[in-house]
Amino acid sequence: MHGTVYTVSDVMTRTVVALAAGAAFKEIVRTMEGRRISALPVVDTGNRVIGVVSEADLLRKEEFRDSAPDRGQRARPPAGLDKARAVTAADLMTAPAVTVHPDATLGTAARVMARRRVKRLPVVGDDGVLRGIVSRSDLLRVFLRPDEAIEEEVRRDVLAGRLPDGLEGIDVAVREGVVRLTGRVRDTSVVPLVLRLVRSVEGVVDVRGELTGPPHRPALEPDLAQQEDSERPASRTSV
Repeated sequence: MHGTVYTVSDVMTRTVVALAAGAAFKEIVRTMEGRRISALPVVDTGNRVIGVVSEADLLRKEEFRDSAPDRGQRARPPAGLDKARAVTAADLMTAPAVTVHPDATLGTAARVMARRRVKRLPVVGDDGVLRGIVSRSDLLRVFLRPDEAIEEEVRRDVLAGRLPDGLEGIDVAVREGVVRLTGRVRDTSVVPLVLRLVRSVEGVVDVRGELTGPPHRPALEPDLAQQEDSERPASRTSV
């Protein structure tokens, strides 16, 4: 893989507030309010992540506040009723927790967040021990990368190694993360690959590709073409 690849460990928050399984409901609310965070990992005595408690889990209690307990037990219990009755982190948490490895790429973390509809992920090692927390805002830090660093990587790691003539005849300009490529290339078949690789460079917002092929030889005027043909030696046929 080319260039600088950022991983979760590069952007995650390493100082993490976690809950013990026995943490009480009000303690959880106070912690979330005091830290201004919407979800907390729950860990066992070995600091291994066993679940996550979110604001949505806590709000189940308010959602079912006016529900009659016996009515929920007679028929099929509504989803979330058990959490509405919970008073500790162990009963409130969503388990197993959706986590991510420190070595995962930022793209991988972003896809996990999108698919699982979560705003933050506990970061755990191979042993399941909590190493940090990564949030949506953490993943966006890569877009603060300076334009100069992006331009250098595009030139050095993408264009120089992918185009037949390297950087000859190619101009690279980066402004606010948008990369603009202009110039001529000998082999236009590599342009789609080059554009895709440039787009994958960390911090790139968009790519504007204006790369064209070599200039074509201008067509001759009809009278010049006839003159050129008349000047060619006649072919001979052996009998």
